[in-house]
Amino acid sequence: MRIPRKLVTALLAGSMLPLAAGSALAQEAPAEIKSAPYIDVMQEKPTLAEVAKATGQQHFTLAFVLGSAAGCTPMWGGERAVDDPAIKGQIDELRAMGGDVIVATGGAMGPYLESVCGTADELLGAYKTILDATGANHLDVDVEATIPHDVVNEALAKLQAERGTKVSYTLRVQADETGLDPYSLQVLQSAAAHGVDVLVNPMAMEFGSQKPWGDAVIAAAESTLKQMKEIWPDLSDADLKARLGVTPMIGRNFNGNIFTQDHARQLLDWANANGIGLLSFWSAGRDNGGCPGGAVSPTCSSIEQQPFEFTTLFKGFGA
Repeated sequence: MRIPRKLVTALLAGSMLPLAAGSALAQEAPAEIKSAPYIDVMQEKPTLAEVAKATGQQHFTLAFVLGSAAGCTPMWGGERAVDDPAIKGQIDELRAMGGDVIVATGGAMGPYLESVCGTADELLGAYKTILDATGANHLDVDVEATIPHDVVNEALAKLQAERGTKVSYTLRVQADETGLDPYSLQVLQSAAAHGVDVLVNPMAMEFGSQKPWGDAVIAAAESTLKQMKEIWPDLSDADLKARLGVTPMIGRNFNGNIFTQDHARQLLDWANANGIGLLSFWSAGRDNGGCPGGAVSPTCSSIEQQPFEFTTLFKGFGA
């Protein structure tokens, strides 16, 4: 997922109380999250509460925490403190409505926190800072560039041992028939070697396919499952599916394909039938019909749709 890339492309183309660091509550076992659309918290609108009130969706993936000019200091977008009052206020308001968040690091452009933190212990400290500031215990690492994956997985293994944090890797799809790209498989092989209990979340977007796009998204997920079986051969098919997420990009994709409302229903039916672990999409800020027929935009889907129509559809997953 792609805050920086989307923004650059668009420009070129024309309640819970705040949690103290180290608090016991911040370290409780995380509740299950089944549907969590990404939302760019660097954009002023929509806010978490606005989407939640409009749709009933209670869970979101907040994008993206990066490194900063200070190095191994986590910041939203590399610019705003992870305890930024405006963003933290949104999280607290969502929690008062019964919601929760996944915090995502990485994305299309850096500086990656995973690359600027020099050791596993430094990265572990940065991850703890993120979770303490947000009160979250779900962490998503979005990998769209090479990272020191053994260092990252050492840090993630320690984090899970200390806090039981739910960890997902959001990874690039190479093609629908093959699944994740070769480097993404290296990341997962390292995770398995370090004993990280990870949910695998393929970015079902921007890959090549000759299939209708809804079929292609599902085929990419099924190919990813086959790759996961090779990495974790002792897990049952049901356990592997429970460790699979799928994240398409709603509306117009950069590759020219369009993920429609019918495709969303098709994916939702497949996800429910197969008992997968997570459904998400990029992104809640694009979930409106403000620019039908236009180019890819970070603030609208470029297709005709109702406000938050995809959020409302995906909310039904696991219900």
